[in-house]
Amino acid sequence: MKSLPKLCLYDIMYKTVKRGKILSIIADDNDFNQKSIVTKNPVVKPDFDEGDKTFENSIRPKNFDTYIGQSSLKDALKITITAAKKREKTLDHLLFYGPPGLGKTTLAGVIANEMGVPIKITSAPALERPRDIIGILMSLEEGQILFIDEIHRLNKVAEEILYPAMEDFYLDMTTGKSQTVKTLRVPLPKFTLIGATTKAGELSGPLRDRFGIIHRLEFYNEEELTQVIKRTAQILEIKIDEKGAKAIAKRSRGTPRIANRLIKRVSDYAIVKNDGEIDEEIANKSLDILKIDEFGLDTTDRNLLRLIIEKYDGGPVGIETIAAAIGEDSRTIEDVCEPFLLQCGLLQRTPRGRKVSPQTYRHLGYKLKNQSSQQTLF
Repeated sequence: MKSLPKLCLYDIMYKTVKRGKILSIIADDNDFNQKSIVTKNPVVKPDFDEGDKTFENSIRPKNFDTYIGQSSLKDALKITITAAKKREKTLDHLLFYGPPGLGKTTLAGVIANEMGVPIKITSAPALERPRDIIGILMSLEEGQILFIDEIHRLNKVAEEILYPAMEDFYLDMTTGKSQTVKTLRVPLPKFTLIGATTKAGELSGPLRDRFGIIHRLEFYNEEELTQVIKRTAQILEIKIDEKGAKAIAKRSRGTPRIANRLIKRVSDYAIVKNDGEIDEEIANKSLDILKIDEFGLDTTDRNLLRLIIEKYDGGPVGIETIAAAIGEDSRTIEDVCEPFLLQCGLLQRTPRGRKVSPQTYRHLGYKLKNQSSQQTLF
């Protein structure tokens, strides 16, 4: 192929027919002849740890039988998948939202395995340029699943490209300049888009309305997390009893990702102190060393709650004030700390700011202030 000059987006589409499909190459101010130069960092090596990769892949469930938790969601998805197979059609586009670490990416892989189709995984921040999303859409096969994580962070151009692709399975493109502009519609194979987000409210209305199935993932209860921990321990060949698994589950903040992380840390302690066997005593001692209490609160959580109690008389106090006082970013507090604190009732949001509950006083060992004194404002 002859060398191509610099091209503006959608100015030229190089077409070739291969196996009955139209393949397109789109460029946006990039020289095809220019070779990318990768500067190697002598400190950072490209080698990866096989153990870490094996850990991440091995503990992910592959089907609904091994996927623990989210019972109502699983029942609904089983019906949807069975119906799609009987109709011999692709699934409707799905949107999963909820706090991080609850298994949205894992669930997308389970759906792909249950449907018997391949899955392509990416994230919205990686789709910075229009050609990124166009290239992925053009490479999809019939019935394939495209999973986009943190889909609320898609830029407007990529989002506009997705609209006709999701609805009509077409890519709308333009070629030429000024008076020679022409509109093209490139057909796409029918596919299923699965979007995942931790902030459903930041998703634009037009994009959200194009998803046929929308589900929220809930926090796990203690029994479900105990099953997750026992399953992970079995895969990693870690010896753990029922009470040890429950002790870890209590401090996992209702999140499987945290539970899987904690079991590795507890296993390290057990190897040093108890020949690798995890019981209730070993689990509690190791988590105490990590400064994770029986509610699953870490040092940052406790500092936040103590600040509201000690400095602001239990609240209410603004989020920016809290962030400045404890030295954390306000978005970190809102995205990482608050969801679980609100879920377990230790923190409350009011129009005037954040305030703690009476349960927080008891948990942190503070004397509950006189409630009647607060009500004598006038």
